[in-house]
Amino acid sequence: MYYPEELVEEVRERNDIVDVIGSYVKLQKRGANHMGLCPFHNEKSPSFSVSGSKQMYHCFGCGVGGNVFTFLMEYENYTFVEALKVLGDRAGVKLPELEYSEEAKKAADLKTRVLELYKEAGKYYYYQLRSKQGEEALAYLRNRGLSEEIITKFGLGYSTKYSDDLYQYMKKAGYEDSLLRQSGLFTMEESKGAYDKFWNRVMFPIMDGNNKVIAFGGRVMGDGVPKYLNSPETIVFDKSRNLFGLNFARTSRKDYFLICEGYMDVIALHQAGFQNAVASLGTAFTPQQARLLSRYTKEAYLTYDSDGAGVAAAIRAIPILKEAGLSAKVIDMKPYKDPDEFIKALGAEEYQNRIDQAMNSFFFEISVLERDYDLGDPEQKTKFFNEMAKKLLIFTEEIERNNYIEALSRKYNVSYDNLRKLVNRYGAQMTVVNVAKETRDREKEQNAKKGKPEEGMQKSQKILLTWLIDDSKAFDQIRGIITADDFTEELYREVANMVFEQYESEHKVTPAKIINRFESKELQTEVAGLFSTSIQLEMTEAERRKLFADTVVRVKRASLDIAYKKAIEDNDIMALQNVMKEQHGLEKLHSSLNHG
Repeated sequence: MYYPEELVEEVRERNDIVDVIGSYVKLQKRGANHMGLCPFHNEKSPSFSVSGSKQMYHCFGCGVGGNVFTFLMEYENYTFVEALKVLGDRAGVKLPELEYSEEAKKAADLKTRVLELYKEAGKYYYYQLRSKQGEEALAYLRNRGLSEEIITKFGLGYSTKYSDDLYQYMKKAGYEDSLLRQSGLFTMEESKGAYDKFWNRVMFPIMDGNNKVIAFGGRVMGDGVPKYLNSPETIVFDKSRNLFGLNFARTSRKDYFLICEGYMDVIALHQAGFQNAVASLGTAFTPQQARLLSRYTKEAYLTYDSDGAGVAAAIRAIPILKEAGLSAKVIDMKPYKDPDEFIKALGAEEYQNRIDQAMNSFFFEISVLERDYDLGDPEQKTKFFNEMAKKLLIFTEEIERNNYIEALSRKYNVSYDNLRKLVNRYGAQMTVVNVAKETRDREKEQNAKKGKPEEGMQKSQKILLTWLIDDSKAFDQIRGIITADDFTEELYREVANMVFEQYESEHKVTPAKIINRFESKELQTEVAGLFSTSIQLEMTEAERRKLFADTVVRVKRASLDIAYKKAIEDNDIMALQNVMKEQHGLEKLHSSLNHG
């Protein structure tokens, strides 16, 4: 950590987590907490809880959690220092400008240093495009119809024909091999030495939503293979969680996004004035990319290639978009292959017309399904109607499903009542199958739980930690009975130590402050989970006392069992006698806690 802990705490305390998260996620007050739909996974019922008293969040669906810093790091893909600066600015806390020695720079956060290296690589490629070596690459881009303005906007560049050009440049700039190896921009072999991943390629910087270069795509000059090459995944780049062009599209102020297949399509659309175009990164469209889009829009227009592969990709993307809560439409590119070709041939105005005429995604799916059947053949036509009926079951709302049945019955000249009966028949069959599957899954889950008693102990320890931060009177009740050493899991024990220390010094526990002492987002999420165990609120006082007594005794018994085994292994008679004495007193302890 590069800033004093007191300053970090001041920034955290002056940024109420409910206000900060509320600016990203719609929250509603539910009891002591605020609830909303989790921004990190798709859900229809709110399971994302934000606690003002604990100054932390936790999703009971996917398990993410942390404090206000964790949220910004996860949502905006910030480093800790970036999140600190953003929240500092928000709260009016001026952070000192820190100067780093060369040694301190080398010890700095790996992610920050990789981002710095990528920024430097982007500058290098940009310069090479405008050098004598880049003349052919620059001519290629101009021949593709790109203006100087759009080339500059997207920071396009060129990797030279020399296979270690960037490596030599980075070495002269002072970057060490260990960092260069982790950047994904170089291959290092004992026999061949170090060489660049990209050479003799037009370079497309891939930026995150905050305009930081996190990877590159390269289009080979000439007939080399592969034609397009992307950076491998690194600490700063996960291709399934990023979109090319998002940094521009997110500020376009359009109420829908255009989803393309390639870099050139995105760039061509931006040049034509469609600033809301993005593309997936050398992979099929993913649920993570859909959830990323859902932060900025509720509607997506698929503008994929018009060939068979493009149609298949659109069919795969539609349910993914719907699952993320996005409505989808499909743009017809025919007779041209892609948006780049289309705009060159017919212009931006005609492309806008195609947007206006875009097909409802479900009707598109039906039109693709229709291609597999000869509707002039009664048998084929019947099969088609049966498959269409099955697809209509995707609509769980009866009124919406009936509207689609009505529209399709008109289009295909079939009786509304007959089509509706067919849909209902398949629906009834599906219900029977689903009930049987749910029963089997529930039995499997129950059997799995029976086979894992240690998970029950972990839950008891989580309940106790949650109880301690929710009710400070609990510290007095367990004084002399439970210590941090009674928590059997290493992380639980470490967190318990912090909880007890903070209570002793401050007479209160602030979970967000403890979360802050863990550097990785993964650990912060796990720690937040320790403070977020659900304790049923609708309990009588007697039921609460019994649950508390049961939990304390269960945690203590597990700790004593471990101590008992250790005493036997060490042949420590005195320790064994002490443990047995405490074990015999557990029933009395339970009674005293239960009767308060």
